[in-house]
This record gives sequence, structure tokens and C-alpha cells, in this order.
Amino acid sequence: MQISVELTLSPLQEDYEKHIITFIKRLRQSKFEVIETPLSTQVYGDYDEVMKFLSQEIKKSFEAMEQVLIHMKLVKSNRSNYEPDF
Repeated sequence: MQISVELTLSPLQEDYEKHIITFIKRLRQSKFEVIETPLSTQVYGDYDEVMKFLSQEIKKSFEAMEQVLIHMKLVKSNRSNYEPDF
């Protein structure tokens, strides 16, 4: 089953920028399609593979910071080619 995941990592500490950059660079190195926007990063692929990968990467980020929030949305389908039709 294909999914689309939107992620926003929000370190709640002063050196937040380096942690966000590190997280995005690790997402880019994955085998999944990754699309970045100014407000979030999207990852597209097979549910089991994406969730296993994200679980590992989120854990690494959590271990590297004292206080951090991650906001995640999941959609059941690959929406990477979405274009509005209105």
C-alpha cells in the first residue's frame, strides 16, 4: 500500500536549525521520493518501508535533542503527482 507522509520537525531549543537540516538530509538520502517545501517535507512510498524508515530517523532526531516536536500527517495513497484541477 502506498502512502504520503508530511513531516514538520520542530526542535524546541535554540540550536534548532542544525537539527532540522540534519533530519532533512537523512530523508534525502533514503530511497523514497522526498519533496521539500518551506513549511514541511513530504515522503512517498510503500507503507511498511516508509514507516520503518521514519521510525528509525525520528528516533535518531529525538535522541539528539532535549526537546522536540514532530507533526506528521499520513494519507493512504501516493499523492506526489497531485495537481489541483480547479
